Amino acid sequence: MVSIDGLGGLWDKLFAAQPDPPPLLVLLTAAVALVVVSTRLPWRVARNAITIAHEGGHALVALLTGRRLHGIRLHSDTSGLTLSAGRPTGPGMILTLLAGYVAPPLVGLAGAWLLGGNRITLLLWVAVALLLAMLVMIRNVFGVISLLVTGGVVLAVSWYATPQVQAAFAYAGVWFLLLGGVRPVVELQRLRSRGRMPASDADQLAGLTPLPAFFWVTVFALVNLVALGAGALLLAGPILTETGLTFGT
Repeated sequence: MVSIDGLGGLWDKLFAAQPDPPPLLVLLTAAVALVVVSTRLPWRVARNAITIAHEGGHALVALLTGRRLHGIRLHSDTSGLTLSAGRPTGPGMILTLLAGYVAPPLVGLAGAWLLGGNRITLLLWVAVALLLAMLVMIRNVFGVISLLVTGGVVLAVSWYATPQVQAAFAYAGVWFLLLGGVRPVVELQRLRSRGRMPASDADQLAGLTPLPAFFWVTVFALVNLVALGAGALLLAGPILTETGLTFGT
């Protein structure tokens, strides 16, 4: 049995605030994330994390709007598919379609908020919990493997790594979600302009609303850029503190 003292220690470990990371760590993790997002091969591998967040966004909003979630599939080409049942039109369907492309940077923004409060361990454990919750809805082998590997890495870092390694891992991951949410929108419009994605989320939204697909691509881009800017300010807290710059009173 787990003792009360053991549970108390676990609780303290989970919710305790860690020290501010060195400003250099914040800058280096941002640079690493930017290189990964902008370089072909690293992006090809790491984009699976963006797909997980994308499909997770569809799934969460489908559930919140009362749709019946049938399952999620993640593919080795970094594409994904979330199946839900319900009214084929209306606000629920519109919000479900809207959620995919904006989910990664919004998740990154939530992560930046936790890191802004130095809740590094809490961030990592929340990530593990979300991945486990998503795992039960995965309906293909690659998706299961992808979730297990991702969740296993995050769990191992949160449990065994030193505070410095945890901080570097958490900051790099959040920077990647913030920056990595922008590139798929650019790729989406590029493919649409070539006629290669006629059934994209933006085109489906155009079919459900009087607004054109390009409008929805623009919405994706604006939301993601705002999330990136807000997240960057939160993550830059240690740098602003070091330089004596603050916002507000």
